[in-house]
Formats: sequence, C-alpha cells, structure tokens
Amino acid sequence: MAIRPDEITSVLKSQLEQYKSQLNVSNVGSVLQVGDGIARVYGMEKAMSMELVEFADPDKTMGMVLNLEEDNVGVVILGEGRKIHEGMEVKTTGRIASIPVGEAMLGRVINSIGTPLDGKGPIASTEFSPMEIIAPGIVKRKSVHEPLMTGLTAIDAMIPIGRGQRELIIGDRQTGKTAIAIDTIINQKNQPDRPICIYVAIGQKSSNVGRIHKILEEQGAMEYTVIITAAATDAPALQFLAPYAGCAIGEYFMNKGQHAVVIFDDLSKHAQAYRAMSLLLRRPPGREAFPGDVFYLHSRLLERSAKLSDALGAGSMTALPIVETQAGDVSAYIPTNVISITDGQIFLETDLFYAGIRPAINAGISVSRVGGAAQTKAMKAVAGKLRLDLAQFRELESFAQFASDLDKATQDQIRRGQKLMEVLKQPQFQPLNLAEQVSIIYAANNGLLDDVETSSLQKFKEEWFKYLAAQAKDLSAKILTGDKLSDETEKELKEHVSKFKTNFFVK
Repeated sequence: MAIRPDEITSVLKSQLEQYKSQLNVSNVGSVLQVGDGIARVYGMEKAMSMELVEFADPDKTMGMVLNLEEDNVGVVILGEGRKIHEGMEVKTTGRIASIPVGEAMLGRVINSIGTPLDGKGPIASTEFSPMEIIAPGIVKRKSVHEPLMTGLTAIDAMIPIGRGQRELIIGDRQTGKTAIAIDTIINQKNQPDRPICIYVAIGQKSSNVGRIHKILEEQGAMEYTVIITAAATDAPALQFLAPYAGCAIGEYFMNKGQHAVVIFDDLSKHAQAYRAMSLLLRRPPGREAFPGDVFYLHSRLLERSAKLSDALGAGSMTALPIVETQAGDVSAYIPTNVISITDGQIFLETDLFYAGIRPAINAGISVSRVGGAAQTKAMKAVAGKLRLDLAQFRELESFAQFASDLDKATQDQIRRGQKLMEVLKQPQFQPLNLAEQVSIIYAANNGLLDDVETSSLQKFKEEWFKYLAAQAKDLSAKILTGDKLSDETEKELKEHVSKFKTNFFVK
C-alpha cells in the first residue's frame, strides 16, 4: 500500500521535533578563558555572529560574538571587563550589534554602542538599527550628480565630491586631513538640503575629539552633527564597531530621503584594531599580520554609501574615509586597499604643507572619479583648465630653477601659476561659498589679478569677499544659482573686480 506524501511530511516533522528536544540547545554558556579583551565561551550553541552577549559580572559587561567554532565561541569584550573570570555565566541577548538612531542623536557625542559621553543625559531614541547590513544593490541606486560642497576652493574646483560618493583623504600625519573634514562639516551649515554630518573618531586622543567638538559648537555646526568616538584607550572591539555605527546612523537619514556625510577618522587605526582582535582570536595572519579579510572589512563598510534612486526617496550617504600613510607611501597594504574601494582620493603632501600651501593638496595624484558630474555648471566652466594650468606651472617651475633666462611667455605662465597657487590657499575653518570660489578663480584665470602682487593676494581675497557680500549682492545671487556664467554676468563680474581694485583695494 502506497504512503501518501502528506504522511511522510508529518512523520519527518515529528522526528525533527524529537531531535530538537534531545539536543537541549542552550542560550547560556560559561567562560573557558579570558584575557586581552577576548573571552572563549563554551555552551552557547545558538549564538549568532555579531550577536551581543551579557556577562554575569557586577558591571553586566557586554560582549560581541565574532568567532563561531566547533566547541566554543570567541567573544570580544565591549569594555574593560576586569571582573570577568573563568567559569562565569554568559547569556545571549538575541540582539545583533545595533545602535540607537534618529533625530535625537543630533548634537550628541556617543561611543560605538550609543552610550552618551557628553554629560547631556540619556538619548531619547526608541529606534535601533543594526550596525552591519547589506549595501543597497545597483537597482536601488542612482548615479552621483549633486555636488557636496566642501567650501575649499582647491577641492570643489579640481577634485569635486558628489553626494553619495566615497572620496578618500590620504596623507602623512599632521598634514591637515582632519582639517579638510571639519571644514566640510562647517560648510554644510548654509547648504540647500543640508546634509547630516557624522564624525567618527577611531583611536584618537580624547583631547583631540574634545577640541573638534568645541570647534563645531563654536561654528554652530553641532546642531546637525553626531560625533562617535572610540578613543585610543578604548577596547579594540569598540574601535572596530565605531565606523559601522556611523554608517547605521547615516543610513537612517539616507532612507528617509535626506542626505548624510560620514567621516571615518581614520581607517588605518580601524584596521589595526581589527588586526589586534583577529590575532587574539587566533585567526591566521596574512600580509603585514593583517587577517585575510581586511579588504572585506572596509569594502563592506564603504559600499554602503550611495545615492538612492528617486523611487526610494533620492537620499544619499557620502563617505569621506581618512587613511594615514607612513612617509607618503601610498603603496602600503591598507592605503592601496582603500584607494581601490573608493571613487577617488585627495592626497595631502608633507612638502607642500611645510611650504605653506594649505590645504596641501597634490593636484597631480589627487582625483575624483565622479568628476564634472558633481560640479555646478558655473564651477565647471571656470575650473575646467585650472588643473592643467597648475600641472604646467609645476613642470615649468621645476625647469625654471635651472634656467637662467626665460622668454616672456614662460615668465608670464610662471607668474600666473604662482597667483593660482596663492588663490587656492585657504585658512582653516573659513569655508567659501560658490560665489566667492567662482569669482576668485574667474579673476585669476582671466588675468584680472595680474597687476596684483602675489604677496597681497590673501588680503585682496579677504577684502573682495567682503565687497562681494556687501556691494555686489545681485552678482553673488546670480553665481549662487550654479548656472553657467552668461556673457552679461561675466561682464558684470569684470566690472566689479575693476571697480573694487580702483576704489576699494589699497595695495
């Protein structure tokens, strides 16, 4: 007699239930060994990767499951965990590592798991978002086309950044990498559709983070900014989680159709924290002792920045990762990894920095792979030949060191190049708007500054911007629309520059 398929199914189901009850799967385990911020736990068969677990010590220390092995799980301790000892009970929470998100986060300083550090009381947020999610697919995205203005003329003109892009800021220590990031945050204050800014400090000194917090407060930028800090003294696990926490907060705003900018300062220290955890978990070391998946560590992080399609609200999340090099070596392991993941890099050179050119951007190897798509028509028109002019000037300048007499055309080109270099210099924490940037580049490109001494250019710029804001409001408004400069606007700009030089500027 034949057995019906539904009978087979019911028999299999009952057998499965019996097997499950015999397994006696437990969500509670005990510590086998503990040390260096790592605990090996026996008995938590149901534990999931990246799940938060709670130790039974007096501080109720949290940990995160990172290694799933045959007979035990490797847990990284999120905190000091000095009172955790062998044999202590550990229980799973059923919650994958997540962080509170929402408007309540704005203006706050928090750690990697959402604990406030600014003394302003608990965060009134009921929404939580997992730190690790799969990045949006190709169909969900739209090409990057809106400019993210940094307020730094050299970047907005030559290495434009678009909303949804990933632009690496790379250079040796103390060359102004963080300064570019802070200027970008300050510049968002008066931008249309103002982006939410998230500054993630990984392995930084707490005093540095405090200084940045103070600067942003003084500039009125904290109202749209979140600072996430995992200090150098914090556990490697907290440094590892910090950038993912920043991404989770940024995604909340991106999914609501808003714009976000996430700054990771810096991913070199993030990779080092991950290496420390991996080696303690006995994962096999690879090149420079980093684990084999260190590329995946950053690719799954940076891939989450996107410009979403109109159907999904057209929100965006822009990533500005920072990487520190040793003696300008961009061919080291972590720099090459992050360069290959991002859509361009801003390379800061130590020699330029010490020569007084700030921001110390090397226009030769800095690039934006989004390019003109992330520029307004006005900026694209005036900045088109700027990079080429600077490159030619650099060649001529190095050649001119050895030549005693130069023809007039070469001398003029060198003089124009020196003026361009001076025009692109910019003081810290003083970002410029589009009208200021376009007007000064146009003046430099069209020879309107040829009769101004190079040494007087900084004073000229300062006074010209005041004049533009006070005496040429109509011109400023026309340029701020972002449209290509009409013949009439160009004529008006030339007239205003001539009038300013004649009547207002004292050399």
